[in-house]
Amino acid sequence: MNDHAPRQKILMVEDEEDIAFLIRFLLERHGFSVRHAADGRQALAALEEESVPDLVLLDVMLPYHDGLEVIEQLRRRPAWQAVPVVMLTAKAREVDVVRALELGADDYVTKPFQPDELLARLRRLMRRR
Repeated sequence: MNDHAPRQKILMVEDEEDIAFLIRFLLERHGFSVRHAADGRQALAALEEESVPDLVLLDVMLPYHDGLEVIEQLRRRPAWQAVPVVMLTAKAREVDVVRALELGADDYVTKPFQPDELLARLRRLMRRR
């Protein structure tokens, strides 16, 4: 019997290097495989070329294309429609939260976040898949 299940893949879209480093460290330490897109352009490119991940962690405020544009494009692609998306942002305004959820986000985490809470939310969504 194989004890090594395939690692769950997460596409992280985050433009702030220090936050991206922290999240990647946290997720990889807990056994996830992380692909990082540093801006909206890289995120849209990942939709074209990447194998579909198990979850997308998506910042709202990004250079070139914001997270709301990215999730809109993502949800238009049949292969990506069932992928859980967690929005990660410093913008906690209700209108932003509502817009992200209307566009198909599954959850919303505001910065600064607690690492354990973020992990628990990601695991909960991936269990549902």
